[in-house]
Amino acid sequence: MRRPPLSRGGSERTMIGQPRDWMALRANRFAASAANATEGLREAIDDHHEIRRSDIAEVAKSASLPTAAVAGSASFYADLADPQRIRVCEGTGCFVARGGAAATTGDHGHVYCLGLCYTGPAAMIDGVPVTEQGPPGPIPFACAAPEPVVLAGLSGVDEPWDTWSAVLAAGAWSGVIGEVVRSGLRGRGGAEFPAGAKWRAALLNPGPRWVVANGDEGDPGSYCDRLLMEYDPHRVLEGMALCGAAVGARHGRVLVRSEYPAALAAMRAAVEEAGAAGHLGTNVHGSGLDFEVVVQEGAGSYVAGEETALLRSLQGLRGAVQARPPYPTDCGFAGRPTVVQNVETLAAIPWIVRHSGESYARLGLPLETGTKLVCLNAEFARPGVYEVEFGTSLRHIVEELGGGLRDGHALRAVQIGGPLGGYLGADELDIGLATKDLAAYGVALGHGSLIAIPEHVPAAALLRNLWTFARRESCGACAPCRVGTQRGFELAQRSAPDALTQPAYGRLLDIMATGSLCAYGSGVAAAVRSLLRVYGASAPERKS
Repeated sequence: MRRPPLSRGGSERTMIGQPRDWMALRANRFAASAANATEGLREAIDDHHEIRRSDIAEVAKSASLPTAAVAGSASFYADLADPQRIRVCEGTGCFVARGGAAATTGDHGHVYCLGLCYTGPAAMIDGVPVTEQGPPGPIPFACAAPEPVVLAGLSGVDEPWDTWSAVLAAGAWSGVIGEVVRSGLRGRGGAEFPAGAKWRAALLNPGPRWVVANGDEGDPGSYCDRLLMEYDPHRVLEGMALCGAAVGARHGRVLVRSEYPAALAAMRAAVEEAGAAGHLGTNVHGSGLDFEVVVQEGAGSYVAGEETALLRSLQGLRGAVQARPPYPTDCGFAGRPTVVQNVETLAAIPWIVRHSGESYARLGLPLETGTKLVCLNAEFARPGVYEVEFGTSLRHIVEELGGGLRDGHALRAVQIGGPLGGYLGADELDIGLATKDLAAYGVALGHGSLIAIPEHVPAAALLRNLWTFARRESCGACAPCRVGTQRGFELAQRSAPDALTQPAYGRLLDIMATGSLCAYGSGVAAAVRSLLRVYGASAPERKS
């Protein structure tokens, strides 16, 4: 379908409320025009199935961006650099569902995760997700915690916007940060940085400030953010609004992966509905607060889920990771103080504010409070999204909640937290879902996905899949990761066992772990070592 003409106002995005000072107005205009760079490039593809040099020049002029910046975006994002009618999922969940076989060759592009791990293998045809069984069904979900927190709306416990309305009616938004700090809530996107500390840091800097919801859930195997954005978008927006009130932000941005078209539509519809109901806009419910939300579509990049890369992506630039400091809370979106929070993190805020931070802190563990959404792939007898307390036994999740493996398959390993999370063997599940417990095995929690890997999936194929992902999704900003992932990919193609244990391989992992600009390179190195440990090949010794 032909997209609307490129315009400085951004006709495809919903904007409610107008800023009242010139700095906010300037930043708002910059955000709209920069976002239009990506939309303009998409329009060029719709028109003539490619991006020409003249398209880049026209988009750069319309978006008030340097031509080189627009050209960089055109070559960086998968949706722009390699547009394909058919895109086959090569994420770990679908890879395992195919028995460890790579996607068949043919006239199609690749994609890493469509949020359909519960019913894979999957593909996307002309923007419509499909599986081998036909159109995908609804996402199964359940609460296994004492009380639903993130799933409170989907479980029928809380109504969306009730907490927001109560806070505004009482004029109590100044106490929101205190409740979040007392809750001990940490970011659920993988970094696990304390949310309250991030909010306080942004508040120390002069406005205008921004709140950004990170819906770029790129970890293959995780689809909990898709569940929330698609099935309960108002709760995500309510969490954003509470954050905005707490840090004095008038503007919110949501980035939704292009691989999640239904979630994108649901979020945009929810913004319209919330504006019509008076929950967003100018002088919300007579409180004197303004808060507007714009929903933008991603363009296909795993690394763009990292917060500095995400902010660049929102501004129409290459989603490359930036060195820190400065941190986004100092200099973020449009150069202003910005709080970037994962969708699941924001969805927990309404419950915390309504029931108190102390109530949330009583869930989970003393140093890792609250609940976590975990995603189980199609190899489980009962795949889906489960809300559990931190500290819940992995064996309980795998065998009781997931029901073990389907079709009588025997479990060989579990991949946790996506490709950069790591692997545990079937005999290593008697630990809790907790960062400290997992770290003892060289595994990171990440988004919290659990992919069951049956015995019939070859270890060598898993390793090739991991290195293929690592090479394709590296942003290329630093040599240790850019060169290291290419070298690892080449080594993984060798069939000789000693190709995985030679000293050069150990040095490669060391360089990636210590020299990479962001956690991507070090995460790849840790995941490779984890896989080799679980599958019996001793990890290469460290070289000084």
